[in-house]
Amino acid sequence: MSISAAITSFPSPPRSLYVPHHDRPNSNCCFSPPPASLNLKTSSFLSLSSTPTPRRPLYSSFSINAAATDSEINTNLFSGDGNGGIGGIGGGGGGEDSNSGNEGNDDKNKNKNREEALMVLAEAGRNLQSLPKDLKAAIEDGRIPGSIVSRYFDLEKSGFISWLMKFGGFKERLLADDLFLAKVGIECGVGLFTKVMAIIADFMLVYLPAPTVSLRPPLALNAGRLARFFYSCPDNAFQVALSGTSFSLLQRVGATARNGAKLFAVGATSSLVGTVVTNAFINARKAVEHSAEDEVENVPVISTSVGYGIYMAISSNLRYQMVAGVIEQRILDPMLHQHKLLLSALCFAVRTGNTFLGSLLWVDYARLIGIQKAQ
Repeated sequence: MSISAAITSFPSPPRSLYVPHHDRPNSNCCFSPPPASLNLKTSSFLSLSSTPTPRRPLYSSFSINAAATDSEINTNLFSGDGNGGIGGIGGGGGGEDSNSGNEGNDDKNKNKNREEALMVLAEAGRNLQSLPKDLKAAIEDGRIPGSIVSRYFDLEKSGFISWLMKFGGFKERLLADDLFLAKVGIECGVGLFTKVMAIIADFMLVYLPAPTVSLRPPLALNAGRLARFFYSCPDNAFQVALSGTSFSLLQRVGATARNGAKLFAVGATSSLVGTVVTNAFINARKAVEHSAEDEVENVPVISTSVGYGIYMAISSNLRYQMVAGVIEQRILDPMLHQHKLLLSALCFAVRTGNTFLGSLLWVDYARLIGIQKAQ
């Protein structure tokens, strides 16, 4: 006699148990699940069905066929996805059961969030009506846990932050990260300070190489030879000499060297202060946002400052002297002296192009000396 048994449990995941058994004729099979119905037919077919709970029905069937002499027990357990079974016994619909399970988990999480949020409200002596409409709707839908509600109450204690949270964009970001404003302040501080130092450097780049009319008082009689030499040099190496004066080639080279020394001091100092403050802001950001430790590196102070000073003394110095003394004073001004608007527009275009060229040259120079890594 062979005995085969199959057990299928729904909903997901479905499981089937198959037990073939060969034994002597007239052997009895006994199975006693909780509340069950028994139906014994003359064709030696025994079926049992049990439903422990309304949501998890259990179906068990046993068939007895007198056919074998060997004694063998094989047990196979299969947990499927609803697309098959064991020994031809299986069923579909597992995908729907899986979706139902996910939806059940979502509902459970939403209920948990709602209970936590309402508990926080009760502890704070508040009710839903005292909250903004969007926050109230999120609590009712179970989309935010109690920790977000607690954070809202903490942020609400600050008058400025409470005012900011009246705007949806700020409220959503502050509830997600209570250090959001600190991070904004760090980034803006870095940008603002570096821009201030850049403005100072740009001012000196225009101020120092600009052509001038010499109105300086004479030097003292005990002035040294070097002081007398640079005193006689023009402020721009390419500027037009006024009638009654002239500049030698050596004096024009001296003008380039003098402005180069001044721009080196300006560039090195501004870069030194800028990199020190930038590193301070970077370290503050790392302390606030630990994920930035690997993303942002400190800027090397000395090498960057010296490198930028040299760049301004050579590249910036020569380019701005040529722009002011050659392109503007010798070419554009004589041609468009009576058309100030057009002259200003062309000067704007020339200086914009010079700034763009300077940016490209700085990137290449920084990579060349190793203060900026090539990506």
